[in-house]
Order: sequence, then structure tokens, then C-alpha cells
Amino acid sequence: MTAAAACPSPAAGPVVFRAGCPHCRSSFELAAADLRLAIGASARTTFYSFTCPECGEAVRKPAGERIVELLTGGGVRTMRLHG
Repeated sequence: MTAAAACPSPAAGPVVFRAGCPHCRSSFELAAADLRLAIGASARTTFYSFTCPECGEAVRKPAGERIVELLTGGGVRTMRLHG
């Protein structure tokens, strides 16, 4: 994901995230409902995932602090990993 989120005012509509697929190399926009964020105990275990709308492949990418902020602020469902 090129973690660029359009963070519009509430009147502007839903947040859209730009993403890219490493499998088919497509670029596209995803709604918050299309993404999942997993926050682990370390940077290595914190990631986001989605299914590519072009090729159908499951994509999992690391999520640094800035991406976590963008995704949570944009309403992406978050799962906390324990252990």
C-alpha cells in the first residue's frame, strides 16, 4: 500500500486508501471495509491485509506507525495480536 489516505471532512464522504498489489502490480483504491489491520507486540508483527480486487490474491504488508495511524483514523477494522 502506498499509505496515502484521503482524509476528507465528514461531509466529504468515506475515506479511501490507495493500495498496490505486489502480485499483479495493479494500483487501486480501497474502502476501510476492504482492509484489515493487525497490531502485534512488535513492528514485525504489525501488518495490514486485503484481497486484490484485480487478481484476487491475498496481500499482507507491514504497517509502520504512520500507516497504523492512517488506517485506524480511517475506520479500518483492527485486531490486536497477543503473545
